[in-house]
Amino acid sequence: MPRYKLTIEYDGGPFVGWQIQDNGPSVQGLLAAAVEAFCGEKVSVQGAGRTDAGVHALAQVGHVDLAKDWDEDTVRDALNAHLRPHPVAVIAAERVDDSFDARFSAIRRHYLYRIINRRADLTFERGRAWRIAKPLDIPAMQVAAQRLIGRHDFTTFRNVECQAKSPVKTLDQLDVHRRADEVEVMASARSFLHSQVRSMVGALALVGEGKWTVDDVSVALAKRDRAACAPVAPPDGLYLAKVDYA
Repeated sequence: MPRYKLTIEYDGGPFVGWQIQDNGPSVQGLLAAAVEAFCGEKVSVQGAGRTDAGVHALAQVGHVDLAKDWDEDTVRDALNAHLRPHPVAVIAAERVDDSFDARFSAIRRHYLYRIINRRADLTFERGRAWRIAKPLDIPAMQVAAQRLIGRHDFTTFRNVECQAKSPVKTLDQLDVHRRADEVEVMASARSFLHSQVRSMVGALALVGEGKWTVDDVSVALAKRDRAACAPVAPPDGLYLAKVDYA
């Protein structure tokens, strides 16, 4: 059966997350329904990352097997026609080898977390960024972020419901930059634990506000205890930005 790689963009606000669940609409479920409406096939669209409720994607990657060898543009356009008016779009559909797997073939995932650092409430960015009113010390946040780089036991930054077999992960990048009122946190790794990025951003925000020191982040990491975690950043500001493949 022909396999198609799908690059997918979505606003996570209306969804319970990527994965199909019983408690509400999911991105995966909408895509499966769009495929069935397009060609009558009941399929499961496998994704590169199981984004949580409210988390967005600029370039989520999925794969799906179809019975017929369709033109790539036809697959993209037909799925989009059946996804409307939901805030989900297939940016590209590409015919790939059967050995490609959106999840297991991925070699690196990149996440973006957006903070709007200003006193005024959000208007256009409401639901798409985290507003922090207190001025943030970006250099201190960047120094603290580097304490988390490398291979560590990230139990402190792991959701208690995380299903990963091990809390040990290798974090390749965690950088903090400011552009006017917007603060961007970029995180890259082969894979992440459940809520790891939001948990790390929550800790960095406390450093930025002067409530934690850089050393407090190291201490929290070393404790390997979820109770030592800072308040978790809301899902509004988190985006699955890119997935790399060999």
